[in-house]
Amino acid sequence: MTTSPQDWSSPIAVQPIGVVRGGRPTGDDDYWGGFQSTIELDTERFGAEALAALDTFSHVLVLYRFHLLQPGSEETGGRHPRGRADWPIVGIFAQRAKKRPNFIGATTCRVVGVEGTTLTVEGLDAMDGTPILDLKPHMEEFEPRGATFQPDWSREIMTDYFAEHTEA
Repeated sequence: MTTSPQDWSSPIAVQPIGVVRGGRPTGDDDYWGGFQSTIELDTERFGAEALAALDTFSHVLVLYRFHLLQPGSEETGGRHPRGRADWPIVGIFAQRAKKRPNFIGATTCRVVGVEGTTLTVEGLDAMDGTPILDLKPHMEEFEPRGATFQPDWSREIMTDYFAEHTEA
């Protein structure tokens, strides 16, 4: 059975499951390491059982929406990552930029703990008030099968991304 173009291209309504509290106060591109934040579930929809046993995993994949971006600011073509002309022009789907077509972010974070309907994580590159769309436990079996590769510019862009911020 195939779907018609009208089916797959229709808007999809997504209701956040919770919200980020705390973490890093600014959305700068680098130095997200060392910050802990909490994800508070929507208690109108979820009880503590929704997070049961999540703390038996070391990491969790957090899907969220970049909520501070202005509608209409999304990018759909190619650009130099971070506006750096020394890096190649790459398509929006070949980078992890914020201004994606649906403003969706995804980060695998270390699980620090679970208490009731609150999940504490480390290494989440989202700020206070960020809507959480979904949580998925990290399982090695969902990692790529076989060797992986990526271009040099992408390694360079990530050099300080999860480094810890130190005051000068």
